[in-house]
Amino acid sequence: MLNHRSSRRFPLVAFLIIIVSALTIGPVVMLVIGSFSEGIGAIGKFTTGKYVAAYTDPSLPKTLLNTIVFTLGTACFSTALGGLLAYLSVRTDIPFKGLFRVLPIVPMMIPHVLFAAAWIALINPTNGMLNLFLRNLFGFSRGPFNIYSLAGMIFLEGMLDLPVTYLVISPAMYSFDTTLEEASRVSGASNLYTLRRITLPILKPAFLATFTLAIIRSLAAFAVPSMVGMPGRIHVLTTHVYRIISVGWSPDYGRAAAIGLIVLAASIILVYLYRHLIAESSQYVTVTGKGYRPIVVELGRARRPLFILCVVLFCFLVVIPLATLVYMSFLPYSMVPSARAVSMMSLRNWRTVLANSVIIRALKNSTFLAVIGATLGILLSIFVAYVIVKVKSRGSALIESLSFLSFSFPGMIIGVGFMWFLVRTPLYATIWGLLVAYVGTYLPYGVRPLRSAFMQIDEELEESARVFGASFLRALKDIVVPLLAPGVVSAWILMACMFIRELSVSVVLSRPGTEVLTVEIMKLANDGLWGQVAALGIIMIGLSTALVLVANMLRVPLSHVDQ
Repeated sequence: MLNHRSSRRFPLVAFLIIIVSALTIGPVVMLVIGSFSEGIGAIGKFTTGKYVAAYTDPSLPKTLLNTIVFTLGTACFSTALGGLLAYLSVRTDIPFKGLFRVLPIVPMMIPHVLFAAAWIALINPTNGMLNLFLRNLFGFSRGPFNIYSLAGMIFLEGMLDLPVTYLVISPAMYSFDTTLEEASRVSGASNLYTLRRITLPILKPAFLATFTLAIIRSLAAFAVPSMVGMPGRIHVLTTHVYRIISVGWSPDYGRAAAIGLIVLAASIILVYLYRHLIAESSQYVTVTGKGYRPIVVELGRARRPLFILCVVLFCFLVVIPLATLVYMSFLPYSMVPSARAVSMMSLRNWRTVLANSVIIRALKNSTFLAVIGATLGILLSIFVAYVIVKVKSRGSALIESLSFLSFSFPGMIIGVGFMWFLVRTPLYATIWGLLVAYVGTYLPYGVRPLRSAFMQIDEELEESARVFGASFLRALKDIVVPLLAPGVVSAWILMACMFIRELSVSVVLSRPGTEVLTVEIMKLANDGLWGQVAALGIIMIGLSTALVLVANMLRVPLSHVDQ
């Protein structure tokens, strides 16, 4: 019976292997081929010249050093902040701890390019509003802050990675065995001593996994390095690749591929290390049938200062960037808040943005990619997650590995791979080509939540439907999918938001007619049109919020389909 059932599912498994391989392995294979080709129009003409040109570039050593400092600095900063917030919200009696468990996740709704734009408007060295205010207040000859620096890049990327590090560390904080902590306190040790000598050593694998994940994310980062690093002539590997394909009359995609393969290899190794560390940290999880709650540490006199620190962090993450964008959207140029600034407020930036035909087309394209792209991505993710969980075979194991492979792909690098992959197809320079690249790049964001959802569904429900004559597709549509509705909606929201905020793949593949919002915001920022950047950014955030609200309204009807 089991073998018969597996044989009936073999065509689906084989089909998914082909599709997922094309979306994940295909661009990588073409990246390799492209690195040994003379040019985008001369695929197959073998040469090693691209590697020679790439690795003899005199700017490469400085770029590598900047990349190392940027990634390690960002990882240290975001891991330390994420660990602190996780400890305070999970293990201590800090006020409003339930609220603080949610607040670190909120910044994930703000696109990286807009977060960077807001802080540039505040502390750029020439006319940043905070710098202007401090110059007027203290008589400084120049502003004390310079966002166009490695420190500025680390600060912004670290703040953006904070929600991710928090989400990785907080479960480990909650679930590890606290027996040794209890023994330490019974012996008379202080909270600080117990934290330093017991808690942190036990959580070391979780912190190392978080640190590794932060390195992976910062190695793939493009929005902050392009918005902040490039104006300051501080290049990392992603912006170095971008410079190769965007500067000059003839973009050198072969040289970009040669550099990209090294970045890709490093990222894959780091992802493997991350998964190993996550598995190692799970051995400290407390497994019990009783209601388990970790010991609550009383902060005492430090309770109020630490609460204020959390409030300040939230302001840095959400309140200040959003307030800055809203304020800037009504001004002709950067101005310190004053009566004069209020008198000069107008809707000019909004009218200019909404009258721009290219931006309107970008808005339509981004909406199309978010709605249609996320829908197609979720449909594929449902079948992939189903096979991973319900079909026990070598084919399903292969699909699982393939579907999570793109998690290790830096967007800029895999964008170059998709360029080589699509250039000889009708999809090249079309919105459908972008859609294919988006789905291939962000497939894990659909598969991971749906995989967890499928694991919660009892297989007997599907088997009962099959006994009564329902086909595989009918059982999937009438039984499984309705039960998956909450997970499907959540995964769709995640993919749609990722598609709207996507920049690194888009900046490689976008062409006239296929513009998207993030690329247009980047262009406006490069021209110094910060008021228009702010107005378009608010529209972009509004679009994301609208999609989330609509999807959540559909959650209830969808969840009652099975009734």
